[in-house]
Amino acid sequence: MNRITLFFTLIITIFSCMKKDAFYTDLGNYLQDIESEFTEIPDTRIETLRELGNYVISSLKDDTQVQLVFICTHNSRRSQFGQLLALTAAQFYGIQNISTFSGGIASTAFNPRAVAAVKRAGFQVEKGVGRDDNPQYMITSGKNFPGIAMFSKKYDDDANPEDNFCAIMVCADADEACPVVPGAEDRLSMPYDDPKAFDDTGQEMAKYDERCRQIAREMFYVFYYVKTSM
Repeated sequence: MNRITLFFTLIITIFSCMKKDAFYTDLGNYLQDIESEFTEIPDTRIETLRELGNYVISSLKDDTQVQLVFICTHNSRRSQFGQLLALTAAQFYGIQNISTFSGGIASTAFNPRAVAAVKRAGFQVEKGVGRDDNPQYMITSGKNFPGIAMFSKKYDDDANPEDNFCAIMVCADADEACPVVPGAEDRLSMPYDDPKAFDDTGQEMAKYDERCRQIAREMFYVFYYVKTSM
């Protein structure tokens, strides 16, 4: 290995460590090898992820706040994962002016099984105010990152933007039920299998972790694409 190659290898290693160290230790460990998993994403999915990346790039070039709203049926599992992990990916790659949201066709609650998966990934979770059947959780990824308040709501809730956002449909039912999302500048179909199918089975924990990791991998691909394309 010549000196130039060694120098750039060292710089990349230091940068990777700095990115990892910005997060809580367990979360940093969870994220450190995520780029190596990009090869697991099917080519057809890559096309959709790049569409989302191009929306982000276009908005950033226009100096506008990027607003991403993840939508599923009950805003209890997949859309919550999407909201949290897209923001974490933006933090990881140092991309500013990104705001993420989530909503459903109906509101229920941030499912405790999904909350547990987020904790296992290494996020810090504090249960806060809210109705007993729909509590609000404050979730943080690192000491220097602001927390994100997460709870179940409809996609047109006051907590979500009214316009100038990209709607990301993460379940087939919501995709079919909402062919048009009022106020959305763009709308992308990006369905994921629902881990709910494995509730109260021996595969429950593994399937929630699998879906959390899949969404993390794909959201990190989006923001890696943004970072390397600008």
